[in-house]
Amino acid sequence: MAIERSARPLARCLRCTRNAHPRAFSASATSRLDTQPTPSESESAARPPPPPSDIPKARRDPNTVSTPAAERQLFRDQKIHPIGSRRRRAAIASTGTIPFSQLPYQCFQEARAFLQEDRKEKVQLVEQQRERIAKLKAKEVAPQDEAHKELRLESMKTRLAELKVMADINDPVVKRKFEDGEGDMTKPIYRYLADKKWRSYKREVLLQRIHQMNIIPDVLPVLDPIVSTKLTFAGKKVQHGDVVSSLTSAKPPTLNTQAYEQGTKLYTIAVVNSDVPNVEKDGYEYRCHFLACNIPLSPTNTLVPFDRLKADQVILPWLPPYAQKGLPYQRMSIIILAQPPVERTENSPSQPLDVAGIKDAGRYAERRNFIMKSFADRFALKPVGVDLFRTVWDEFTADVMRRAGVPGWDVEFKRKRVEPLPYQRKGSERYR
Repeated sequence: MAIERSARPLARCLRCTRNAHPRAFSASATSRLDTQPTPSESESAARPPPPPSDIPKARRDPNTVSTPAAERQLFRDQKIHPIGSRRRRAAIASTGTIPFSQLPYQCFQEARAFLQEDRKEKVQLVEQQRERIAKLKAKEVAPQDEAHKELRLESMKTRLAELKVMADINDPVVKRKFEDGEGDMTKPIYRYLADKKWRSYKREVLLQRIHQMNIIPDVLPVLDPIVSTKLTFAGKKVQHGDVVSSLTSAKPPTLNTQAYEQGTKLYTIAVVNSDVPNVEKDGYEYRCHFLACNIPLSPTNTLVPFDRLKADQVILPWLPPYAQKGLPYQRMSIIILAQPPVERTENSPSQPLDVAGIKDAGRYAERRNFIMKSFADRFALKPVGVDLFRTVWDEFTADVMRRAGVPGWDVEFKRKRVEPLPYQRKGSERYR
């Protein structure tokens, strides 16, 4: 009892303290709200508006971004790619407006002086090789030695081209211009660098596509690409082997070629479908969708718009690719063939083909059953480039075929059902 009487004042105190806290908090909060002054209309009008939430982000310079994070932010915010190499952009950001060849780095300037001395030696070798070639051309030989003379001249000219490349291969200014896309393709060094870059990756991808999709040997038995290509439909780039919508491919494409040999030459371009079904033979045949000859191309003249070629160059105009319903994808091969030279010399012009004669002959002026190998052998054409895309049946194919006047838009191919063999019960003797 004594303990209970002594604990009652403590419990009473705790009970009062627990009940007093909520009252004190509510009273203090109410008093603070009541004591805040209400702003007048003049004060609210004079107060500046809050800052906007969408503050424009700082724009990055594509010439000076030099880190991967900055490059990603540049493309994400401004939708543009950096200009030139990362090394060049870092140099511009750290040196301001100083020219690249005058960067204030002692090691860099010493290396440039050494490379300039090496270039002078290579230039002297170039002049000596030119003199040797001129002397050999002026030298008279017997008729039986004329072939040997031409062989020596070809070998010396090859060596001369190598010396021209070696004279500028180590120049940092040349490398900077090539990395920035400012190279002059009329010079051997820039053609060499562009060819080396193409062969390092893009040519390997192209070879993989044409072998994986059996362009070789279905269209041509042998093909060694030495001309790079880029295909676009209405400004949209198409990678090698991509599936293109029939509505997109209804209009003629543009082929951007890049030749790495000096001079302007004539080429023939053909577009062949190698998966055309033949119901009568229960197999496949070929169909030519485009054929044009005497197209001049050079390292600087690279664009070939199919719809802007002259009438005397086109043998078969563009036919929209299509695949009928029920069929798998069909391969569209774009073959670039070099026309033969007039003479067997280095700078001999290409021999033009008689387009009117080809049309009158009729054999290669028909789209159906167009044999690419036979056409190349008939006119001594050499395959030097290739590109390809695929076409499938889609919701636009029927309309495209109707507009092009192609029959068969309402035909659907179905696989023939293979009936199983009748069941035959074996004799019971074999199971004993």
